Amino acid sequence: MKALIHTAELRKQLQSTDPPIVIDVRLEDDFKAAHIPGAINNCVSEVAFVERLAKSEPERTRPIVVYGANSESYEARVAAEKLSRTGYNNVYEYRDGLAGWQAAGDPVALGEPLPAEPTISDGVHPIDLSESSIEWSGRNLLKKHHGRTGLRFGQLEFAHGELTGGRVVIDLKNIVCFDLHGTEWHDVLINHLQSDDFFDVERFPEALVVINGARRIADASLGRPNLDINADVTLKGVSAPLKFLATSGVTPDGKAAAQAVFSFDRTRWKVLYGSGRFFHRLGMNLVNDLIQLEIKIVTQ
Repeated sequence: MKALIHTAELRKQLQSTDPPIVIDVRLEDDFKAAHIPGAINNCVSEVAFVERLAKSEPERTRPIVVYGANSESYEARVAAEKLSRTGYNNVYEYRDGLAGWQAAGDPVALGEPLPAEPTISDGVHPIDLSESSIEWSGRNLLKKHHGRTGLRFGQLEFAHGELTGGRVVIDLKNIVCFDLHGTEWHDVLINHLQSDDFFDVERFPEALVVINGARRIADASLGRPNLDINADVTLKGVSAPLKFLATSGVTPDGKAAAQAVFSFDRTRWKVLYGSGRFFHRLGMNLVNDLIQLEIKIVTQ
């Protein structure tokens, strides 16, 4: 059984001679900063959540109250559901969470304050080429190839904590295909991609991405795209604009990081081999116009 419990009832239960077990299911850092007095910490986002509770409280009938940050955050709901599914039959969800407890004027155990959110300093930040990557996927109707291309140089520019520009140089002489690795067909495909059929690497060994600016997406939740990026891409001697969405943030040690997954139409840059828009009756030589890129950028 699981049920909701409200502030007045929880206060009454905690003042009784047989109080329930109260579990703060937030991150350990949040718990250390502030929690309901007497609560223990067991983060529901960690895979060992149920196993830890089973070791510390094997009795499944004792009343347990779980709480999270506030009524809008789902960690207490998830925790109550997990415990109920696991056989704990006296589970209560305090949905108002720590914010509701504080708003009601009840005492809070305070500890070590949370560290300030990391920020990126203004100026030019070189890209860490060992941490950054560009992966590609190309398809036709029945097949798919997936690989990586090299990065030669990159930098991002920031002002007032916002991305304002940048440059990334892609090394087209360094292309690999993951799914054909170790087979005789790997070099066949790579030579084909580097030939004048595709990227004509002998004449154009690099591609250039110039970021002209980025618009922050209002109300984007964590883990969703929060930047709308405007760029110019030079590939095979052709420059054309490209817009894409990215998910960005700052690592705990102050590095800017971003990831993006999007498709672009290669024919805009005169990469025409196998395109159904430009050739008649290609048969098995048909290749989709769209190439998918999966980009990860981390600064030094």
